[in-house]
Amino acid sequence: MIASSDASLALQVALPVPLPQLFDYRAPAGAAPGPADVGRRVLVPFGPRRLVGIVAAVGPTAAGAPALRDAIEWLDAAPLLHGELDRSLRWLARYTHAPLGEVLATALPATLRRGEPLPDTHAWAWRLTGPGGEAIGTLKSGGRPRRLADLLQTAARDEDTLDLLLDGWRTAARTLAARGLVERVAVPASQLAPVPQAGPAPNDEQRAAIDAVTTCTGFASLLLDGVTGSGKTEVYLQAIAHCLAQGRQALVLVPEIGLTPQTLARFRARLGVPVHALHSGLADGERARVWAAAMRGEARVVVGTRSAVFLPLPQAGLIVVDEEHDGSYKQQDGIRYHARDFALVRGKALDVPVLLGSATPSLESLQNAIAGRHLHLRLSQRAGNARPPAVRVVDVRKRPLDAGLSPELLTAIERALADGGQVLVFRNRRGYAPVLLCHDCGWSAHCPRCSTPERGHPMTVHAGGRRLQCHHCGYRASAPPACPDCASLGLQPQGVGTERIEELLAARFADVPVLRIDRGSTRRRDALERLFAELGARPGILIGTQMLAKGHDLANLTLVCVVGVDEGLFSADFRAGEKLAQLLIQVAGRAGRADRPGQVLLQTHHPEHPLLQTLIHGGYHAFAAGELEQRHAAGFPPFAPMALLRAESPHADPPMAFLHAARRVLHATSADSGSSMLQLDGPVAAPMPRRAGTYRAQLILAADQRPVLHGILDAALPAIHALPEARRARWSLDVDPVDLY
Repeated sequence: MIASSDASLALQVALPVPLPQLFDYRAPAGAAPGPADVGRRVLVPFGPRRLVGIVAAVGPTAAGAPALRDAIEWLDAAPLLHGELDRSLRWLARYTHAPLGEVLATALPATLRRGEPLPDTHAWAWRLTGPGGEAIGTLKSGGRPRRLADLLQTAARDEDTLDLLLDGWRTAARTLAARGLVERVAVPASQLAPVPQAGPAPNDEQRAAIDAVTTCTGFASLLLDGVTGSGKTEVYLQAIAHCLAQGRQALVLVPEIGLTPQTLARFRARLGVPVHALHSGLADGERARVWAAAMRGEARVVVGTRSAVFLPLPQAGLIVVDEEHDGSYKQQDGIRYHARDFALVRGKALDVPVLLGSATPSLESLQNAIAGRHLHLRLSQRAGNARPPAVRVVDVRKRPLDAGLSPELLTAIERALADGGQVLVFRNRRGYAPVLLCHDCGWSAHCPRCSTPERGHPMTVHAGGRRLQCHHCGYRASAPPACPDCASLGLQPQGVGTERIEELLAARFADVPVLRIDRGSTRRRDALERLFAELGARPGILIGTQMLAKGHDLANLTLVCVVGVDEGLFSADFRAGEKLAQLLIQVAGRAGRADRPGQVLLQTHHPEHPLLQTLIHGGYHAFAAGELEQRHAAGFPPFAPMALLRAESPHADPPMAFLHAARRVLHATSADSGSSMLQLDGPVAAPMPRRAGTYRAQLILAADQRPVLHGILDAALPAIHALPEARRARWSLDVDPVDLY
């Protein structure tokens, strides 16, 4: 029974709904609400549904309020979200102007959002079954199943150890498990203690960076600005080892799932503790176990993608953000947070250093370093005997091209393979060709869900011209046998994608492996690891998109050919130059990372373009300095904070009607506050005005000072939520947008 003194107290529950408010409930029967309940999950009725919410506060029921409904049951004996993590998430809700319930739900793994209990935190190992021990001799000698069985013959092996001992073991394990020859078993995580291995002696620049991190006694933000191949990971490892020696936890953020296997393997080989992974490729149960292990302080080192920034870290000692410039750290739907920026907020709240690393730092981070907000650490030399690659521009004007490749590139590829090296052909467009075009009448295949009468959106050609796919909404169709407009048979794929380059190079260089690495070829788990293992150290060709530009270390790669630079040279997006410069530098940095010299060929129709000339002759920092000057003169980020109000609807009119009404509210709020510093641009159709059947529009907000922008948003958003037009369109607010799409 509820004590009489507590009868008027209500649970103020944050629910995962797009409404900027808390919802009052009576505590479950037999429970007296109190401050200790804040942060606990509770199951509550919400209309006809049952929702899992988080108690955000306990307070008195408002006078005259209608009778409250009873919460159904508690889901936790103690709060899941409390202390620093709770405070940081509330800050994030205020900064993004998002409902607290949605922010708190975003921070929890899917199983906990569904109301499932906090899982046990054991690790997984594999062992032979009885029949498996008897059947070893029947397995093909030298094959992965046999090699895995041999490893398991003496004892069970945990999955982290198997990652180090045998590439592609997971496929072999599934094969043997299907035959009942091996089984997966739970083991206490404390039993797993890899033997740490010694690393190379750091050079002077690395030692200075390591000392700067390890001597921090509280919060500090450090920008590790190192050329590709300069040994940034070695700095991370030694800083983490120091953190572990202090009995603290370390969190390492990486931008892509594809980077986690390589990073994990290196970290596990060097650190004397289990290294946990957290990314969207894991099953929900695995993600929840890592979250729980971090909350209990058992996970000492976690390597994860964007969402790992929400892990509880009760014994935090260090946060590392690798490739901090990467756009994938920005969440583009739901709660539009930036993992790098939230990592800095959490580091300050936890009073621990945050180390941002990149060969091409974002202009925001560089400006923070210039302003003294980040300690700027430079690594200007490649580690060991590696030398920077030689970069050459290939002018293809009036030159014959075969699948987009010039004779100079094909000759250079042939020469590199003959010398025993590996080649990377970079084309940041997957598929066979970007457009299917009728040569007779000019018809082209457009996506019916993303096109408008004024602007068609082409579908990408796949499978050698047999299939069409929209890379924005996923719509698929078979290529028509004849032109729908003129019945001509002259349908031709136009342009070049990774599949078309793969087709050409596989035919021309049939005696070496030609492997394509893009989202189409790496959908399955461990696909990237298997492709790299298939290539090994022998001569071969990799064809890929920006997936290959991010941190992969290929010691035998001697030639990088960049195809299709020109598309990024002429864009209306003010960030396009920065993104292209970062991409080119990152891709070029894959070459010559070991003892063998590397070469980079940039193929272009615009060899005199200022961006290319600046990068080649001055490097990334010369480009960044000029770009920062232009941004400052134009009043663009990082010198002026920006927000983007987006709206979409199945019909064209509601988004524009809502944004016009929102503009009037924002203008009136700005006038009432006495501020003339808010700038409103739009509303206008989005650069891609229709996507997946919805019409899209946007309104840009900018101000000279961040407090002004947030103050006006705080005052205006309640009125914007109340607009009748707000119920006729789906809308969202993106503070500090990365893409104006």
